[in-house]
Amino acid sequence: MPFKNLEEIFDFAIKAEQEAVKFYEDTAKEESMSGAKEMLNEMADEERKHERMLKEMKSKGLVEGMEKYKFKWIPDIKRSNFMVDVEYEKGMAYNEILLVAMKKEEKALSLYNDLLKQAEGEEAKKLFKIMCQEEAKHKLKFETLYDDYMAKMGD
Repeated sequence: MPFKNLEEIFDFAIKAEQEAVKFYEDTAKEESMSGAKEMLNEMADEERKHERMLKEMKSKGLVEGMEKYKFKWIPDIKRSNFMVDVEYEKGMAYNEILLVAMKKEEKALSLYNDLLKQAEGEEAKKLFKIMCQEEAKHKLKFETLYDDYMAKMGD
């Protein structure tokens, strides 16, 4: 996916975050289970933070917008990598909702990793590294929630 400039990359990433917010908000509205609804709303908030962060970096410039950003290694337990893709359906079990979210974040991480490999210029690479880290955090969160839930269920 070639981009002409850094602004196009920002616009792409901002749009992706807006779509993620919409997915989590819409899914939360569909859910009757309070735990699932709360978790989905929290993720919508996380995606909103990413959107704000990207908009700030776009307006202030990547360097100034990144001043507060801390890079750190996020482990990948790869739980979702070995699971089949599932589409969300109203009334799914909690573990199935987690699976849908895990796969969504796995795809986002994969996309940003691919874009990082193709990136030209240090600013573009930094932006994709940030997005990779943020999506890796979400993937790990859902995989951990899934593992914890399944352990409670005796699996």
